[in-house]
Amino acid sequence: MQASAFAPASVGNIGVGFDILGHSIAGPGDRVSVRRIEHRDVRIAAIRNAAIELPFEAEKNTAGAALIALRDALVLDYGFEIEIDKGIAFGSGMGGSAASCVAALVAANALLDKPLDAHALYPFALVGEAVASGGRHGDNVGPMLLGGMVLATAERLTPIPVPSAWHCVVVHPEFVLETRRARAALTGHYALPEFVAQSANLAQFLAGCFLGDNSLISAGLKDVLVEPRRAALIPGFAAVKQAALDHHAFGASISGAGPSVFAWFESAATAHAASVDMQAAFATVELHSEAFVSPVAGPAAEVLA
Repeated sequence: MQASAFAPASVGNIGVGFDILGHSIAGPGDRVSVRRIEHRDVRIAAIRNAAIELPFEAEKNTAGAALIALRDALVLDYGFEIEIDKGIAFGSGMGGSAASCVAALVAANALLDKPLDAHALYPFALVGEAVASGGRHGDNVGPMLLGGMVLATAERLTPIPVPSAWHCVVVHPEFVLETRRARAALTGHYALPEFVAQSANLAQFLAGCFLGDNSLISAGLKDVLVEPRRAALIPGFAAVKQAALDHHAFGASISGAGPSVFAWFESAATAHAASVDMQAAFATVELHSEAFVSPVAGPAAEVLA
């Protein structure tokens, strides 16, 4: 028995929702094929299109660790063999490690005698994510599992509605920023007024999503905690963000741990126009980039025919 699944890239944090908010994006993603085997082993048989050497030891690989957790929790008397085809660049801030993990789970789930729903796969996805990032946070795996925008807390996933017309641009420069290095930049002192301001922004942002009110999104999509501490790690960040705002973006910030930059717009046409100038801004610091335009309500991971 064998199944293949595709998991899309994602925008983690969405600026004001550090480690708890994310949304998927259409276009890039990882494909994973899983074969059910007689022995209870979980094996990585192949990893293709990876720019760096990724671990073949299952317990050290996001996909492998997730399927080990699935196997043990369900007390399965069989195991899995995994082949991974990477489609998201390493250290891009687009959820590459999470996508391999989620695609593996969705494929393996299709091979179960009694498949689970997407919410039930979440704890196993957190195990896989922790292998890469060092923390059990669901801002990438959550939206990949459910699609669209998701509030991902320690124990549950909550879909957050957004208007179908709203679009996102994600511009990824050819520059690697490892998640652990980006998280290290967040150590240090934080003042109480910063937390108050961030809480107010998050509240406005979530209210804007539920109400479909872009003025609330514009007021709230301002990260005062994480972005100021990570911006210096991304060459040209300020100019790229300003290029998005010049096209009337609701807001713009760092996608995940970076270096990709995302922005939200009222329409696909505006998003496409902004993407050109955002890429031009990265070019001024001699960074080639690629841009992805997607509905904010992006797709979920799915089994491939």
